[in-house]
Amino acid sequence: MVSNPENVKGNKGNKNFDNGISSCSDKLRNQKAKIILSRENAIRKVNNNIYLVQSQTGIGWYKIQWNGKEWVCNCPDYVKKGHISPCKHLIALKIKYDSGFYEIEEKIPIIESKTYSQNWSEYNMAQVQEFELFDQFLYQLVSHIEDPEQHMGKPQMHLSDKIYCCIMKVYSQLSSRRAKHLYHDALDRQQITNAPHFNIVTKTLNKKELKTILQELVRLSAQSLASVETDFAIDSSGFRCSTFGSYCEEKHGTKRKRNWLKVHICTGVNTNIVADVIITDEHSADSPQLKKLVKNISKHFTINEISADMAYSSKKNLQLIDSFGGKPFIPFKKNATGNRGGALWRKTFHYFQLHKDDFLEHYHKRSNVESTFSAIKKKFGESVKSKNRIAQENELLCKIIAYNITVLIHEMIQLNGTTELLSFNGLQKEEIIQ
Repeated sequence: MVSNPENVKGNKGNKNFDNGISSCSDKLRNQKAKIILSRENAIRKVNNNIYLVQSQTGIGWYKIQWNGKEWVCNCPDYVKKGHISPCKHLIALKIKYDSGFYEIEEKIPIIESKTYSQNWSEYNMAQVQEFELFDQFLYQLVSHIEDPEQHMGKPQMHLSDKIYCCIMKVYSQLSSRRAKHLYHDALDRQQITNAPHFNIVTKTLNKKELKTILQELVRLSAQSLASVETDFAIDSSGFRCSTFGSYCEEKHGTKRKRNWLKVHICTGVNTNIVADVIITDEHSADSPQLKKLVKNISKHFTINEISADMAYSSKKNLQLIDSFGGKPFIPFKKNATGNRGGALWRKTFHYFQLHKDDFLEHYHKRSNVESTFSAIKKKFGESVKSKNRIAQENELLCKIIAYNITVLIHEMIQLNGTTELLSFNGLQKEEIIQ
């Protein structure tokens, strides 16, 4: 299999290669080498002096080359301590060499990116009719909100009208003052009973109890697609605030740094609808949020698959997804082994190692959550305008609701104008009362 460069006589190069490999006593590297070889076409020959060995994760290739004296690999492990012991890629090549493989030279593999077609006629129609249909969907969505009991004072504006105006303001990306004409237009269409002063919208966004209602509206807006969404993807992303952190500037004299909010979402992979959302501070960990997201979507959706990156890899998360009848497609971290974590952990770990192509085909659905964040930020901005934390979180939730409504409009166009998506079941009373 492995031949010497032309300037090396006999099999001296091959002997050097064999001796280096045979001296390896690291059982773990041998085990990882066998995992690499468990996949088809994991090693490819470029020429007599260069071979390509696939990464253990199945993503990317490493080059093994004869340098005139010995075989070297460009992987980080060999670069760091290759002269002490060979890496798993060299061991994998040695095993293939002993088996008498490779008689035909292969070209360097070219990875072609997938492309997805777009039905431009439906997309264009949805974009043209979006503004006209948005207020109708929004009116139907908020019409189920009940007013809190009022025991004294003059009658207040309906809570549904206030929330309607808040979401419409965020959707338009206008300031509270400039968005006032939108409220009068909604009043003319009889979608609200009173056009509020612009300060009322600002004060409403600053109410702490509004957060629970908006979160439930996110879930309610997604329930219309429960029949088509069974596979979900989970991830988080940051949204920039208009305020700055002052501690570092005052303490150390460093440059001002903007505050961030972290948005954790669970999105359906067929329509990219946001099924649930959690907002935390910028330093919050990702993994603990999976439990809350999965439990919330299980109330209204059938869970078949959950895809997430390795930040969510844990025994508890795997068990939670399995308890709701779903299959977790979460890659394992580099230091993970199949020796601990219970039967489900071992089963999932071995599937991840031995059936990498099939795993990645399912895991690729996770890219939909990246597309969802990209769509929200491009359409409604990657920053929030509000000044305090309560209003910032409520503004972000309004962004998610507005995005979900645009998804529903697009799906309605695809379903030839059916109005079934306008039939929301309504909010549960106990969930909106604080």
